[in-house]
Amino acid sequence: MKQTKLNVITKTEKYPIIIGSNLTLSVSKIFKQNSIKFEKCLIVADKGVPKKFVLNIKRSLKNKKIYVIFFNASEKNKNINSVNKILEFLLNKNFSRNDILISLGGGITGDVSGFVASLFKRGLKFINIPTTLLAQVDSSIGGKTGVNSTYGKNLIGSFYQPSLVLSDIQFLKSLSKRDIICGYGEILKHSLINDKKFYNFLNKNIKKILNLSSPCIEKAIYESCKIKKKVVEKDEKETALRKVLNFGHTFAHAYEASLGYSHKLNHGEAVILGMKTALSFSLKENMISKREYNSIINHIDNSGLPSSIKKYFSIKDLNKILSFMTKDKKNNSEKINLVLLKKIGKPIFNKQYSRKKLSLFLKNFLNY
Repeated sequence: MKQTKLNVITKTEKYPIIIGSNLTLSVSKIFKQNSIKFEKCLIVADKGVPKKFVLNIKRSLKNKKIYVIFFNASEKNKNINSVNKILEFLLNKNFSRNDILISLGGGITGDVSGFVASLFKRGLKFINIPTTLLAQVDSSIGGKTGVNSTYGKNLIGSFYQPSLVLSDIQFLKSLSKRDIICGYGEILKHSLINDKKFYNFLNKNIKKILNLSSPCIEKAIYESCKIKKKVVEKDEKETALRKVLNFGHTFAHAYEASLGYSHKLNHGEAVILGMKTALSFSLKENMISKREYNSIINHIDNSGLPSSIKKYFSIKDLNKILSFMTKDKKNNSEKINLVLLKKIGKPIFNKQYSRKKLSLFLKNFLNY
């Protein structure tokens, strides 16, 4: 497959996203082409990533000093203790700011590694090699890093842009169907907030995309990255427009936290359920037409994507869900901030609602 490249240009960093196949075999060449210079390198690798990819990178960078830490990536391990362990390793091996840290894994590994890079000596060069579809289309782009706390998801973190993102399609072949669906949730979200033409493409080709059929999967990744790049370039620090990327996420993060970040519901599945919830609320508030609402709901329901909120929650979970929603980092008052949808490609953000109103809505939604 021919490599494709997107250049992200923010106020703090300019970096390329390279999408292609077998990129780990030519990491050294790609680094040279993009002026990535260093002496030492730490690879923080998700334990679940096939070891051959770690070996590919080590062989390609054979003239450099390479260290590897294998990270047990889970929402429960996405915490400040994991960050401290990696920082201690970098300090012990006397890394300098001219060396690099490579994340080799999904969004959790990337978030933790990026946060470490932002803290170490106030900034270590960071390379993100996302290995899941979710990370390739979402978390690897835009510089959000961070960890969870007992108070909620991603409440401790920083904005820190990578120097390079390498999205290798080969990684996707090692993923489960569930992981592919997880990533598809974010691809669908990008289409809904920005591009009806892209949504129509997804509607027509979802089975091919979920089966990783070429060239549909490459186009889905590229178009999704292009949408996020455009938003991030306009609003790097999420002061305004970037909030649209949180469509479905206020509900999703509360769903994840309410289940204690268990394997019962992963992030992408939570986002799909969160979007369904946000769409239902958008319909209740007379924002989105019944026709477009039905189109999106049918797309989710008929494609084997997670669609039943009742499978995970009941009325007894209502207060717990609302409690996490009120603690969401996007809120700046007692009210809860939501991103809703007026129509496909037209999101509405900075809409605030009282806990009481959302309680009544969720009570009906969970009983539906």
